[in-house]
Amino acid sequence: MMETIGFLELNSIAKGIEAADCILKAAEVELLFAKPVCPGKYNILFTGEVAAVTASLEAGEAIAEHFVVDKVVIPRVHPQVISAINLTSQVADVGAVGVMEFYSITSAVYAADAAVKAAEVDLIEVRLGTGIGGKSFVVLTGDVSAVNEAVKAGVAVSETEGLVVSSVVIPNPRKEIFEALM
Repeated sequence: MMETIGFLELNSIAKGIEAADCILKAAEVELLFAKPVCPGKYNILFTGEVAAVTASLEAGEAIAEHFVVDKVVIPRVHPQVISAINLTSQVADVGAVGVMEFYSITSAVYAADAAVKAAEVDLIEVRLGTGIGGKSFVVLTGDVSAVNEAVKAGVAVSETEGLVVSSVVIPNPRKEIFEALM
């Protein structure tokens, strides 16, 4: 069971690889993934205890210098966040669909966690920059009021930084729309 995740987003692949190595050497953390994404960014996701994740993130950020785009430490991360990032979410019931879109990849991770903690929704996907020009988005489902509340909470965590592109809630999506999301 993951206690805390750290996420570091960089705009240099070379510095990203170096930062990933530094993160793993700085404290007792487990690498979930370290990979390049569009357009030439590098994402590092890792887990461990709060203090270890914080120390590792600080070490990675220090080595990456001005190549850091965004970063986050999320204590007590909701388990659905990792499933949605890994595209392993199991959604049984189709309800309203909410979509949150961001300029920062890190913003989607933070927003997904805030959304799923704010209301009873199911995360369908957290897309982190691959094939979409470095942007990110979160897709979730549930009843209309829960989806509205979740989207509101998710967008609020990134709105002050100007990283939100758009968000929508579709109360009664056509079956084909939901199927296209899966």
